[in-house]
Amino acid sequence: MKIISPGKQYFSRRSFLKTSTGAAAGFALLPDIIPARLFGADAPGKKIQVAQIGCGRMGHSDLVNVMNEPLARVVAVCDLDSKRVAVAKKIVEDYYSSRGESAVNVKTFHDYHDVLASPEIDAVVITVPDHSHALLAIKAAIAGKHIYVQKPVTYDIAEAIGLRRAVEAKGVILQTGSQQRSERPWRSFRAASEAVRNGRIGQLKTIKIGVGLDRPSGRKPAPMPVPNNLDYERWLGSAPEQPYLEDRVHPQNDPGGRPGWITTEDFGLGMITNWGAHHVDIAQWAMGQELGGPGTIEGHAQFMKNDAWTVHTTYHVEMLYPQKVRVILDNKFPVGIQFEGDDGWVFCTRGEDSDDARPPLRASDKKILAPLGENAIRWMPSKTHHGNWLESIVANRQPIAPIQQSARSLEACAAAWISMKLKQKLTWDVATERFVGNEAANKLRYRKARKPEYDFQLMLQKAGIA
Repeated sequence: MKIISPGKQYFSRRSFLKTSTGAAAGFALLPDIIPARLFGADAPGKKIQVAQIGCGRMGHSDLVNVMNEPLARVVAVCDLDSKRVAVAKKIVEDYYSSRGESAVNVKTFHDYHDVLASPEIDAVVITVPDHSHALLAIKAAIAGKHIYVQKPVTYDIAEAIGLRRAVEAKGVILQTGSQQRSERPWRSFRAASEAVRNGRIGQLKTIKIGVGLDRPSGRKPAPMPVPNNLDYERWLGSAPEQPYLEDRVHPQNDPGGRPGWITTEDFGLGMITNWGAHHVDIAQWAMGQELGGPGTIEGHAQFMKNDAWTVHTTYHVEMLYPQKVRVILDNKFPVGIQFEGDDGWVFCTRGEDSDDARPPLRASDKKILAPLGENAIRWMPSKTHHGNWLESIVANRQPIAPIQQSARSLEACAAAWISMKLKQKLTWDVATERFVGNEAANKLRYRKARKPEYDFQLMLQKAGIA
């Protein structure tokens, strides 16, 4: 059996010093990113001290998932909305109290800089709006914190490249929230992609992807006063200056409600990156293109107008990958991924389709999904996504969804969005991570921050990261 590793492993400070000819050289080259308490004979009894940054709908999910992992201890929560901080603090304290602990006290933070400056915090879970992923994650990497960041890993292509550089320069462990790569709760994606990678459907020809559809809110843009509990200036971050609209931020009276920023283009690019980051990631994994990408992209879409929300609605995108594999995204496809080859097809999705009682994993022939043989290619073991991240921190190795691969998934999705915006067929150079002969498209790889303090490139330069 051949296990596909996500990439290179990092040496721990201890193992590096044992093999280095000079201890001084070891201290100069490697930061002390692995807390000493995680090593030694009593390591299994120790905990990785984790802070949650961003305490909205997905933040609550991440909180519970991390607390359920025996390697972790959530010690702090942080959000720019004081209401959300209070709710998150209660969730964590109630969780540990329900397990028999007394006098549980979780620290709260308003400013994530204070979280990153805390020496007792080893790792952070970043669950903020897409447009702030890169800046927070880059600063966390520079601070030497291990990172779990929700997908899409960044807002645009230049940010993904910058975050990859920061993580590699600082040697921290970053897991992208592409949880479809892990066994729980959706094993269908691993099974389907392993079947494709092992040639069970013959020569792969076409991949059809459905990522759902956003619809207009039906409400006009309606500026309103900023709530006293929200630091809107910092929440806006790198995005263009604009008045506060609850429709474009998050619901004030429903912590678990779907936030409006997901459907507002200044903060997220719509379903093409929202769910696209999940499904395109699996498609590239199955193809063996997890460090590659398409050669050409051609798309068109309708975008919301005169509405509180601004992202695309209907869409159709075609991307051509090596070996002439066509990847097609269309809003008419069921949510999920269908791989089609010379010898059949396999389909995977998260659960039973809302209008379809068929199982989430199905194929044209049951033989396609039969158990793989001893010499088959298999993915890295990963029972739970947060658990894989924590185990990777302790083992000092790459997790199952590292930045090197999630950056490439983001690039493909963002390139699709750029093609949709420009209504042009684009040629993508995987090696240079730029569009060929199209400066209008290349300009959309990067969005200038509205203020220097929110500019990730200035942050990289200050840290000496090229």
